[in-house]
Amino acid sequence: MTAKPKWFQTTAIDYPNSRPHIGTAFEKLGADVQARYRRMEGYDVCFLMGNDENTLKVADKAKELGRDVQEYCDDMARQFREVWDALDISYDVFIQTSHERHKQCCRKFAQKVYDNGYIYKGSYEGWYCPGCEEFKSDKLHAENNGQCPNHKRPLVRRSEPCYYFKLSAFKDRLLQALKGNPEFVQPESRRNEMIGFIEAEGLEDLNISRHGEQWGIPLPFDPQFTIYVWFDALLTYITGIGYGDDEATFAKNWPCDTHFIGKDITRFHTHIWPAMLWAAGLEAPTKVFSHGFVNFAGDKIGKSRSEELRAKGLDYLLEPMEIIRKFSSEAFRYYFLRDCPYPADGEISPDRFMEVYNSELANNLGNLFSREMTITVKNFGGVFDGTAGVTPDPVVPNLTLMEFVGAVREHVEACRYNLALQAIIQDFLTPTNQYLEANAPWKLVKTDKEAAKKVLFNAVQSLRIAAILLKPFIPRSAEKIYKSFNFPTPWEAVKYADAAELTAQPDDLRVTAELVDGKPTPLFPRIG
Repeated sequence: MTAKPKWFQTTAIDYPNSRPHIGTAFEKLGADVQARYRRMEGYDVCFLMGNDENTLKVADKAKELGRDVQEYCDDMARQFREVWDALDISYDVFIQTSHERHKQCCRKFAQKVYDNGYIYKGSYEGWYCPGCEEFKSDKLHAENNGQCPNHKRPLVRRSEPCYYFKLSAFKDRLLQALKGNPEFVQPESRRNEMIGFIEAEGLEDLNISRHGEQWGIPLPFDPQFTIYVWFDALLTYITGIGYGDDEATFAKNWPCDTHFIGKDITRFHTHIWPAMLWAAGLEAPTKVFSHGFVNFAGDKIGKSRSEELRAKGLDYLLEPMEIIRKFSSEAFRYYFLRDCPYPADGEISPDRFMEVYNSELANNLGNLFSREMTITVKNFGGVFDGTAGVTPDPVVPNLTLMEFVGAVREHVEACRYNLALQAIIQDFLTPTNQYLEANAPWKLVKTDKEAAKKVLFNAVQSLRIAAILLKPFIPRSAEKIYKSFNFPTPWEAVKYADAAELTAQPDDLRVTAELVDGKPTPLFPRIG
């Protein structure tokens, strides 16, 4: 038996100083589509997520609430997983950086880099942002009037003894990797930014420690210092798959096929992270995919935007669980994947949410599903008899199915999810609905029952194809559509290749869904 190709992917791990927000969920949805698609295509997938807990602001938040820090972290991890499970994020590993196993593996990595000569002791003074937990350059301080451009608050002058990582030693190697391999950082605009940054400002050695802090991971070679949050957090991508204590699992999964991260932390993942790996004698990741933010009225959702949303009675848009309760996880998934271009910034708009939901899910996909089953059950007892070995006719004019599915596949693999969904809905399902309208089987059945059955038989294949293509995006609805008929290939085994051709059908092709008064439960009830 041929071994499955491996696919290892991660998302950025999250600060648990507050519950997951829309932007955090946006990243996880995009990563989940890729994991689900790769599983469909036969890959052995490992999908890693987690929480970044060894940070001062997490410890400060726990102190503010009067709680033990570890207990607070564990409770927040539960809350994060509650949201991810509600959104059907199909992660395989969820790592907490405060847990002992991660700490010990981090210490082994730090010791390895130290032994290899890439960590040395010094002192550091600079402009520090507590929100980013990062020192900023003098240039950035001057250009932004002394404020952090991300958090819009004053930078603090800070001096401390520290240990440095020799990031500067990897300048040439990083430039070679960035310039020589276009796939290393995507999209291309972000790769060009990373090249431009190194060429304009160079690479300075990086402070990787904090002195005298109680919360964090002590350096193995000097326990008076704890490991700086970024040096610790990035290591989750390898400690979560066995680095330091399970070399077989680590060797199976590494290097990472795709790191999904936000555009604001691209430099950490494309400058610091590869250099850290090389310093320890490991391979760099295959790809870093940098996505945009979710905005409201053109700006990233922050404190001021949150207050504006609450004032307008739209505060449910701030909390993923509230959107899920108000609508559904499938509606949440579809809107953000369909309307927010994953590499770029997306926009949360209540009006647009309603428009996309009603026009594309309720009226297009949902109506096609309902009409197909209702008419078939009412007029043919739900059975397409006499169709054994019959290959359906195409219902979408001027569309070559193999090429169409190939184009959708390319969009999915490039994380152009909005374009994939646009193609499925506009180029495939809309013409299918037009085919039904033009042939009107609900009228045709009164004069030519066999012709009406043929129209329905042809159209039901569009539901089969759409369900397969939509499986990574709206998995629950796609499964419901597919399992409403006894299509020959089991749902668990379908691949995109199964959607790329019209094949002969079994003699007992029929509606298998449970109906109420001859009608299916609405897939997407209209809202508003």
